[in-house]
Amino acid sequence: MKLGFNLLLWTTHVTAEHLPTLRALKAAGYDGVEVPVFMETPAYYARLADMLAGEGLASTVVGIVPDPARNPLSDDPACSAAGVDHLKWLVDCSVALGAEVLCGPFFQPLSTFSGRGPLPREWDRLVATQTAMADHAGDAITLAVEPLNRFECYALTTAADAARLVAAVARANYGYLYDTFHANIEERDPVGVIGATAQAIAHVHISENDRGTPGRGHVPIGATLSALKAAGYDGWLTVEAFGHALPDIAAATRVWRPLFGSQAEVYTEGARLVRAGWAA
Repeated sequence: MKLGFNLLLWTTHVTAEHLPTLRALKAAGYDGVEVPVFMETPAYYARLADMLAGEGLASTVVGIVPDPARNPLSDDPACSAAGVDHLKWLVDCSVALGAEVLCGPFFQPLSTFSGRGPLPREWDRLVATQTAMADHAGDAITLAVEPLNRFECYALTTAADAARLVAAVARANYGYLYDTFHANIEERDPVGVIGATAQAIAHVHISENDRGTPGRGHVPIGATLSALKAAGYDGWLTVEAFGHALPDIAAATRVWRPLFGSQAEVYTEGARLVRAGWAA
């Protein structure tokens, strides 16, 4: 197991200004960080890779579909093609960073809804565009698509659908991200679904039900870790929390109030909880 922390708690653009944060996370016991890739070029992330290596930190990446003009599921062929280009850009930047996993809801723009679930043609396009992304990545990086809850997306919301997508893409480098926050909303048995979809899980987010400090809410984190171990999972466990300091992220995650005493509280308690739970 490797322990990571998602840097979206601080920023959408990691720079040298974040070195004190990186060093604090390393000191707290984290093996790596999850880097948001929302802008810049592969060359930028190659330089960032050197900075992370200098701090002894490995990396994963979180990426999204930023707008409807780059929606891979769009009925507009130009938008769908631009979406695939964006997915390939995400892969290129992540590979330049040396990231082990590229994860996120990289299948539709956030908070875009149709008033229904995905139509058959949208599902077919979902499979085709994710397959194109996986083929572009090859053996350079693992992809982990993230099903979100129904209040943030419509195209992929459950572990069962994510596992079905993984089976349809049928590439060794392609799996799904199990996120405790989203599972707490969408799954009738958030822990049980781990065993049912274990072969498709490629990455894990440990996130509390209120997006705050892990262990201070009602997500069954201990049982989740036990189920992952029992299923043979031994990959990244990345702690994820969100504050209200970054307006764009606060709006996307619906965080309107303080959810923790301090950022240090989140990463120190998160590290202790996950390490102890995994060792139990």
